Amino acid sequence: MKVLVTGATGYIGSRTVPELLGRGHDVVATHTSETPRPTPWSDRVEWRRLDVLQPRQALEVVSGVDAVVYLVHGLSETDFRQTDREAAENVRAAMSQNGVGRVVYLSGIVPDVPEGELSEHIASRLEVERILADGDAAALSLRAAVVVGSGSTSFEIIRQLSQRLPLVQGIPEWMRATVVQPVAVSDAVHHLGEAVERGDVVGHVDVAGPDRVTYPELLQVFSDVAGLRRVQVPLPALPESLAGWLAGQLTDVPTQTVESLMASLRHDMVAGDDRASRLGLAPERPTPLRAAVERALSPFDEDHDGAAVGADPAAPSIVDPEWSRRG
Repeated sequence: MKVLVTGATGYIGSRTVPELLGRGHDVVATHTSETPRPTPWSDRVEWRRLDVLQPRQALEVVSGVDAVVYLVHGLSETDFRQTDREAAENVRAAMSQNGVGRVVYLSGIVPDVPEGELSEHIASRLEVERILADGDAAALSLRAAVVVGSGSTSFEIIRQLSQRLPLVQGIPEWMRATVVQPVAVSDAVHHLGEAVERGDVVGHVDVAGPDRVTYPELLQVFSDVAGLRRVQVPLPALPESLAGWLAGQLTDVPTQTVESLMASLRHDMVAGDDRASRLGLAPERPTPLRAAVERALSPFDEDHDGAAVGADPAAPSIVDPEWSRRG
């Protein structure tokens, strides 16, 4: 197929493109700047500049493709929900007018709670799912929690907080009981590749690894793998808003992004069922959490990075943001 990947030089996009090329698909990669960021696979794709907030441009860029991998996520902007809504509506309209048959969206796991209790981050993801599903293309949303891999925003928050807080880690009390089911980035990319080819699967599928852990346990696994000795201390009176702001000050991730993600931690983020495995979308041997962290902490190598065709998607990539390579 001819597959258009939005945000092709982003964290997930830069790893999804090699996956699709390896499966024999032709790839149209989008970029937002004047010229696309250089990648090891730049000369193997067709580049098209796309501003998803420009309906006419979206209509032109989406033409002539069979499927779209939709990886547009806004978290760094104050009104990211409105931006995400407009972007999804523009791309949906462009796909319908161009007769695109398939769209795959990487979303977030939706906790089993009333919608009014969802964080703005998850509520926005759910809204985008519904917008894309309301078009003419067969739509599938892959819902993931924490994606473990070098350069992943969620993983980098964990890494930088663990490395920069000396000896003691303060854990808000409200985070101690919630459970998360992380997924290795290599597994997430595999799901995306399978999803593009399985036009018969629509709706949503939860994407998760084999381990369910609390957030303190997740931090402990990282510390163990990284060789850090950290003592966890409960913080019973630290509200969510302050915890997000503090984490934003301690990391290189934009504060607005950290606050948006932290607001989602009050609910369990686990797979609701094993539909992905039953449908054949998941890898035969899902990557355990500890192995995913070990691969994410592998040394950065510009000559053999995670954006290269055939390289490990969990490895650091020259396409990843510069702040993701800092300790």
